[in-house]
Amino acid sequence: MYFNIEGQKEVTYDAIVVGSGISGGWAAKELCEKGLKTLVLERGRMVKHLDYPTANLETWELPNRNRLTPEEMKDYKIQERTGYTITPAYQHWWPKDTEHPYTETKPFDWIRAYHVGGRSLLWGRQSYRLGDMDFEANLKDGIAVDWPVRYKDIAPWYDYVETFAGISGSNEGYKQLPDGKFLPAMEFNCLEKQVKERIKQKLGRDMTIGRTAHITSEGGHNGRGTCQTRNRCMRGCPFGAYFSSNAATLPAAEATGNMTLRPYSIVTDIILDESGKKAKGVRILDSETKEVKEYYAKVIFLCASAFGTAQILLNSTSDRFPQGFGNDSGELGCNVMDHHFRLGANGRSDEFKDKYYKGRRPNGIYIPRFRNIDAASKMPNFVRGYGYQGGASREGWGRYVAEANYGKDLKDAIGQAGDWTFGINGFGEMLPYHDNRISLHKDLKDIYGLPTLVMDVELKTNELEMRKDMPSAAAEMLEAAGLKEVTTWEDNYNPGLGIHEMGTARMGKDPKTSVLNKWNQLHSVPNVFATDGSFMASSACVNPSLTYMAFTARAANFAVEELKKGNL
Repeated sequence: MYFNIEGQKEVTYDAIVVGSGISGGWAAKELCEKGLKTLVLERGRMVKHLDYPTANLETWELPNRNRLTPEEMKDYKIQERTGYTITPAYQHWWPKDTEHPYTETKPFDWIRAYHVGGRSLLWGRQSYRLGDMDFEANLKDGIAVDWPVRYKDIAPWYDYVETFAGISGSNEGYKQLPDGKFLPAMEFNCLEKQVKERIKQKLGRDMTIGRTAHITSEGGHNGRGTCQTRNRCMRGCPFGAYFSSNAATLPAAEATGNMTLRPYSIVTDIILDESGKKAKGVRILDSETKEVKEYYAKVIFLCASAFGTAQILLNSTSDRFPQGFGNDSGELGCNVMDHHFRLGANGRSDEFKDKYYKGRRPNGIYIPRFRNIDAASKMPNFVRGYGYQGGASREGWGRYVAEANYGKDLKDAIGQAGDWTFGINGFGEMLPYHDNRISLHKDLKDIYGLPTLVMDVELKTNELEMRKDMPSAAAEMLEAAGLKEVTTWEDNYNPGLGIHEMGTARMGKDPKTSVLNKWNQLHSVPNVFATDGSFMASSACVNPSLTYMAFTARAANFAVEELKKGNL
């Protein structure tokens, strides 16, 4: 049923990149700068840097004081239950659940972004390296498959992407959290400084400022500005201060003259050549015209997100690959991981009544993993570990909304800052389980008539045991820091809510147990690479986007070298 396919001469490139988010932007930049004529295919609409319509609007300038009507919310039922705010300030970034359904064998919260730049416009920007402890964990614990790389293989690429992206942070010498190439760190406030000192002194635990993809010093970075501490990052940053494909990598790719960017292009499947050993191109559905087209290239980079890439591969069947493109191992779509969170502790401080802070710092503190890092910290009931994100602030006028003050008493009250509070939220590692998986639902279609996904993912014993420890350890630290009225909390968490889905086409040493090799190549089709979260063999407990960047740059460099040698 394919029609209106353009001639091969007009649609042939050196490379095709599928997706324009964090991984796709990096693939485009690296391939274009190395001289490859590169086609970037994005399923959603065009968004150029500065095309951020609500970035400078105040609440009173937005419809309904930044609230959707009940009728509008009917299109966002799954996203509404996540607690993430779908409002007129952000609505244009979120696809409708009604147009893009999926099936939940078990509850799964899938947060997507279908536009140029993808979730690089929406991410939390926390940027941490995986270390030796993480790359060695599967082998040490006898879980899943061993990573085919070690930290020393990736460290130079972390250096490379940090330098270009602009990561602010502080080098601390932690063995469980490698240092990096950092711009000046954002500053702690007074209570955070005190908490850092006290938990180190009393418990031997560390705390640092969040390592975040925000430019904090002037000069360089391709004309991008510095962070203005507005904390409106998810609306899009008109200063280009936080890293996104739109502000950083795609402009760099475009500047070479080698990039062609095509939005509204849903890649449906990969085309295998006659030999059955290489891909010759991809097939797309134009979401505006509904035409089907084919594009050809020597090398293909899949950067469509862990689930998007798996969906394309699963939908690309043939006599050679009846269970999905490159799926000789049977691992495609399996080993889904996320980071589990939404639990921790809060406390109040009676100190620093005479101090406040300036600006709305778009960043918090980070407490790195302290469980299972040595013999002394080994836990009897779970492996791996967790970290915390959070911070301190002073209560504002909103605390009086429900109070009985009025008139002059109310004016006097809201003119004074409230107590200092400190809260932390745990982020835990999720192990790679073969039976945590996604698959195609060929009967339930999206608005384009394409198969949708079935989610069959859950937390298991190791994660549930870890979650018992996370709130109590958080309370222990806050109490040690001298905070008052310390309480623990836990909200509902479904897999996917961390927005760190990983593992659907994991890398490994053995083609019988993995989909990709150490260079992010499909074992069975060497001119196809996957460098989004799909390649992850384990999740660690830190935010993964920086790792996607490093592996993407490394894989692109390798692909170009292999092309020069005639191996692809």
